[in-house]
Amino acid sequence: MRPGAAALCVLAAPVTLGAATPDFAGDARALDALVAANYAYLDRFPGGTAPATPQLAAARDAVHDRDSLLHYAEDVLTALADHHAITGASFKDDWAVVPTYADLWIERAGDGYVVDAVRPDTPAARAGVVGSDRLIAVGGVPIARALAAFWAPLGLDAGGERGAYGARVLAAGRRDRPRVLTFAGARGTRALTLASLYATHTDRPPLTVTGTTIRFNNSLGDQTTIAAFDAAMAAIPGAAPVTIDLTDTPSGGNTSVARAVMGWFVRGPSAYQVHTLPAEERETGVPRQWIEQVLPRAGKYHSGPVRARVGRWTGSMGEGIAIGFAAFGTPVCGTRMAGLRGAVYDFPLPASGLVVKLPAERLYTVSGTPREDFQPSPDARCR
Repeated sequence: MRPGAAALCVLAAPVTLGAATPDFAGDARALDALVAANYAYLDRFPGGTAPATPQLAAARDAVHDRDSLLHYAEDVLTALADHHAITGASFKDDWAVVPTYADLWIERAGDGYVVDAVRPDTPAARAGVVGSDRLIAVGGVPIARALAAFWAPLGLDAGGERGAYGARVLAAGRRDRPRVLTFAGARGTRALTLASLYATHTDRPPLTVTGTTIRFNNSLGDQTTIAAFDAAMAAIPGAAPVTIDLTDTPSGGNTSVARAVMGWFVRGPSAYQVHTLPAEERETGVPRQWIEQVLPRAGKYHSGPVRARVGRWTGSMGEGIAIGFAAFGTPVCGTRMAGLRGAVYDFPLPASGLVVKLPAERLYTVSGTPREDFQPSPDARCR
């Protein structure tokens, strides 16, 4: 998905003056069918069906205009507890998109929630939040109660994956206001008021080059990144070691940028990831799977050693590049990545044109590991 994709504040197909009013209620019903047909990870749920509760049904039945449809679409996708499932439009006071506008990665630890990683040079980092700090309250409300309040309008609880998912969303906060988060750790208990990362983000060049380290500034969805990367690689001596830094790619990108990057490091067609399309098997009963390859790029090859660096803010296409390098035998160094599921397709609803973004393909390493379960290598070349 491209950076900022969920930051739009209008629907994809606004109503024009004099045009017939779209069937918003019909779109709400169509959304349920669309998720059932196309979401690639329904096996995460009991019975292989997306969460359905009386509260969600009531919200669907109440849809009557653009705003209520968008609210319902957000609820349906939130119920999936999948950071890769988002709407293509949003309200100015929506929760910030995780991981794009998150500076804390939260995981469940026993009955509580712990900071697993802090994004560098962000409000949380500057406030001194560190890994192993425990998130104990949001807006002064104990975390367990805050999570219960987050899920209750959808008729769900914070069990299973919903706990950590909800904690990450609460920690990211609303897009239009600061967050008040309380942590317990080595520095005692501290209530911190942190600016929204969404409100403080700034435009940056696609790459930062330091020596022979090339860092992507969340730019894998920008076609100009290809030319910038080619120029950076052309300036590096052919036998020099290169580090590809993917630690700030939370919004993912597209496969053309990814293949352009990896194409510098292969001599022939090289498999980098495996795709499956569950929707086709649901429709026809016939499974579909294919292998995607990286091809060499004419006049562009680096013969020196290379390694990739990843972390919790390596997301989506950044994770795709990481598993591609791993397939080529390149060490992939760092911590667990964002673990975003699958490849996202844009699905416009038939009457309103509102776009929902769903993981419709499942992705695997060439050895068959689900991409979201891939872990960096302990390879000695990482040290």
